[in-house]
Amino acid sequence: MPAPRVSSSPQSAALLPVIRHPFYHFLGALTVLFALMGVGTFGYWSIEKMSPLDALYMTIITLSTVGFEEVHPLSPRGRLFTIGLIAGGGALAAYAAGKAIEYLSSGEWRDFLETRRQSRMLSGMKGHYLVCGYGRVGRHVTQELIEQGLRVVVIDSQSEALAGLKMSGTSAIVGNASDEAVLIAAEILRAKGLVACASSDAENLLIVLTARLMNPEITIIARAVDEASEPKLKKAGANRVVLPSQLAAIRTITLLLRPAVADFLWEAAHVGGLELFLEQIPLRQGSCLIGQTLAQAQLRNRFNVTILGCRLPDGTLSVRPTAETVLDAGKELIALGTYAELQAFARLASGEERGEATP
Repeated sequence: MPAPRVSSSPQSAALLPVIRHPFYHFLGALTVLFALMGVGTFGYWSIEKMSPLDALYMTIITLSTVGFEEVHPLSPRGRLFTIGLIAGGGALAAYAAGKAIEYLSSGEWRDFLETRRQSRMLSGMKGHYLVCGYGRVGRHVTQELIEQGLRVVVIDSQSEALAGLKMSGTSAIVGNASDEAVLIAAEILRAKGLVACASSDAENLLIVLTARLMNPEITIIARAVDEASEPKLKKAGANRVVLPSQLAAIRTITLLLRPAVADFLWEAAHVGGLELFLEQIPLRQGSCLIGQTLAQAQLRNRFNVTILGCRLPDGTLSVRPTAETVLDAGKELIALGTYAELQAFARLASGEERGEATP
């Protein structure tokens, strides 16, 4: 089934809260102002036989109460007309002031500014991650992504859940993440990954299916409550399925039977205040590392990273690479190191940076 053709930019702001522009709050006052100007111009023209320009001038100085000199002395009818025009202008000023106070006290101006800010942030999104569902799992996923310096857009149907996110500056959209329009607003066509962690497997299934049809290249991770949902989510398009209960059981067994291992893994991830990360580093054609063995590349000495595994182009995973393992284009190295160390290694492995081949 071919993916539907969609466009991103024109509808990107459609799912943000609909907040009227401040202009619309004063549209009535502006309408009355122009009506008074028209009535005043016509009145001076017909009563005082002024030219249209003089009549307009008299109307403006009367309504604005600036006190300039009259074009010529007014007749009694002209003076009565001027009194009425001044009264109309005063009433209009009071009405406009009331609308301004009402608008400022309602706080809608803050909502307008926030909506504009969110719209600008979403329109410039690229290579970001979508978190669909802001429950217990979604909160932790969002926090981890933000801590790693990645751009995130959170989607949830409950506006109350997203209130704190908006205050912190994180992009958030209120809506159903399985709705194509909502995903378009979140710039799914330019997103790098999506996490489906809604409250039910049925919701996650629909989110995964919709997202995969819209963006065949995006990486999708789905949360499942029931083990029976795992194959369905994978068939719908999820690259990986996470079962929180299964992960909790594995963690519990490790703590129970191999507590020293669990403590080591925890300490290794927080040693000396420097968090260590496991990262998959793809080897690209053009990198100076291509053709070398792990021993020749001297990655430990050059980048202070440890290679724990190697994934071949056919998907086969080698968990015990040797010093004689050849670094070929298309392979992915599973490396352990700090974020800065892994970033430096990744730039060389991708060919973005040129380095000298080690003998």
